[in-house]
Amino acid sequence: MPRVPVKLVTWDEIVEWSWKLAKSIEEANYIPDVIIGIARGGLVPARLLCDFLGVENFLSIQSQHWTEAAKASEKALIKFPYTVDLSGMRALVVDDIVDTGDSMILAKRFIESNWRPKEVKLAALQWISSVAKIKPDFYAIEVREWVWFQYPWTRLEDVTQFIKRMLTELCRESGRREWSYSDIVTSFREWYGVEVEDRYYREALRALAKKGVIESRDGTYIVKQC
Repeated sequence: MPRVPVKLVTWDEIVEWSWKLAKSIEEANYIPDVIIGIARGGLVPARLLCDFLGVENFLSIQSQHWTEAAKASEKALIKFPYTVDLSGMRALVVDDIVDTGDSMILAKRFIESNWRPKEVKLAALQWISSVAKIKPDFYAIEVREWVWFQYPWTRLEDVTQFIKRMLTELCRESGRREWSYSDIVTSFREWYGVEVEDRYYREALRALAKKGVIESRDGTYIVKQC
């Protein structure tokens, strides 16, 4: 069993889930005047909903809780706050997933207090009902057991953080610092239960070497931070 259960999401799945989400919004007869994507994860599904629902007005807000893949920061925060006037408008706030729900809760409160739309409803591709603090008004999939959805727009970022965590924790547990490329790939599959393209492993290792987390020496990767 993987230490962190991961589901690799494809672009085709994103389109299909966004289409399903759009249909549920249509069936509820909710016609938003503006769609607000929660950056960063909500921007792609929000833009797809603009297309599928025929909504021209599109804004974004960065409400952030997950600062590292599968690790939550202490609290959600609004980055780069700004003010617009949405008085008299119906707003649809969109994120990729409602996990803890903290990012969406904070975004909704900020939008209601500072942008003052007539109405605000929430939408997400996935709702993890077992852990979320809120239930969005619209969602494509209910997830009952926690899993880390690895979206195509964060593939390299997540792989880099996953490898760093794996090597660091194994170094702490066993003292192992030297790794071959094949051993890293094998352990990655065991830890996370998924496999990504070779270029993601290699680019992630290059990024970790630049940051001083590891050192590449004669085909061997040496953990520097343990």
